[in-house]
Amino acid sequence: MKNKKLIYYAIRLAGIVLLLTLIVLTCNKGSRTNNNSIPKAKNPLANRLLPHLDHSSFFKDSIDLPQMVTQKCIKCHPNSAKEVMKTAHWTWTSGDAVRNGKVIKLGKRNQINNFCISVVGNWASCTICHAGYGWENKDFDFTKEENVDCLVCHDGSGTYAKTKKGLPNKTVKLNVVAGSVRRPYRENCGICHFSGGGGMGVKHGDLDESLVNPNQELDFHMGKLNFQCVDCHTTHQHVIPGKVNTTYTDETKVVRIECDNCHTEKPHKENRLNEHAVRIACQTCHIPEFARKLPTKMTWDWSKAGDSTRKDSPHEYLKIKGEFHYEEDVVPTYAWFNGKMDRYVVGDKLDTAKEHYINRPLGSRNDLKAKIWPFKVHHAEQPYDPINNILIPPITSGEGGFWTKFDWSYAIKKGAEINNLPYSGKYGFTPTKMFWPINHMVTAKKKALTCKDCHSSNGRINWVELGYDHDPIQ
Repeated sequence: MKNKKLIYYAIRLAGIVLLLTLIVLTCNKGSRTNNNSIPKAKNPLANRLLPHLDHSSFFKDSIDLPQMVTQKCIKCHPNSAKEVMKTAHWTWTSGDAVRNGKVIKLGKRNQINNFCISVVGNWASCTICHAGYGWENKDFDFTKEENVDCLVCHDGSGTYAKTKKGLPNKTVKLNVVAGSVRRPYRENCGICHFSGGGGMGVKHGDLDESLVNPNQELDFHMGKLNFQCVDCHTTHQHVIPGKVNTTYTDETKVVRIECDNCHTEKPHKENRLNEHAVRIACQTCHIPEFARKLPTKMTWDWSKAGDSTRKDSPHEYLKIKGEFHYEEDVVPTYAWFNGKMDRYVVGDKLDTAKEHYINRPLGSRNDLKAKIWPFKVHHAEQPYDPINNILIPPITSGEGGFWTKFDWSYAIKKGAEINNLPYSGKYGFTPTKMFWPINHMVTAKKKALTCKDCHSSNGRINWVELGYDHDPIQ
């Protein structure tokens, strides 16, 4: 009997210990997890359209002009061209700024960058990437529906190519392309977005042709889940949302893409990670490097252009463009960003900084709408007027431009004239920098950053630049 009582009390004591252990573990889990589950992400693929209608029977005969394709398209899709003509892909304006009390529309159409510098005066070359046909000068008619290019986004043949003025290459069989139209794939968007700024991977750093067929380590959404661009950039009436470095005076006009559109605001098991997500962009941890397969241009020195004694090399030097430096596996620059950018507008006086901002992400540690965000920062030496203290966009590919005359004085003078800028007759080259938010190349979970990547003596984050006295974990 005595032994039975001992066994009874031992079992009871073990049960109590087990119960207390479970309570403690549950409490600990409650402080670190969201009920030990992760909210499931919405899957954009569930909303994909049915297979696209085969259009080949509608375009059996050869077609001479691309406008003839558009005219035939709008017979069945009467609103499509009108819709496109309201978008940034057609107008090349996608934001605004206030100068002297007036709101100025901004975009590729009239802004300065520190890559190819400006569209103005160089229209025929730059508008290879315009979603239209025939833009060769300032007098382009933006009201003609037949000049909307339906094929560049909807080609399913893989044979469509554009050339100067946005016109199709003469080798393109327009009836074959028109008969192949489909929902846009990555290849369609990549025609322009992979090669923006003058070459493959030049501008963005997180957009290049490696994303046509990536593995999941390069881009989890595209490689593992086979996302197409329009699965995230969900399009309505041909408006493709997602531009994150545009500032509007009326923020109600902005349609942005956020990770929590699909993943919720608390996507992790660990509450500590969810707390980080309040002030740290998902991209910061989940895109540890950019340009992971193909190099991206990090510097561009226009002042070195025109030297006939140097040998041309696409990633180092071109006579028409100057000297470059490319990098792969680049660790981003981190800055506070609330979704708005301060921008240099044509005619603005330069600041007193040693390196001038072409654009600058807005936000700070004290701005509760801002998050720490990853950026590619591109550095350049570009033409300016040291007397008037303004940047001058030169004529490069335009008539009499630098690429034919190799005369900076003439190219800058003509650039000033066509942009209605004052010009003192003197020019120089000044350092600038431009920020590009990193959003693509989201890697697999196991490749994401860990605590020590940021919180260690060799961590990648410069906490002082972000407004801290020291690493917050100390």
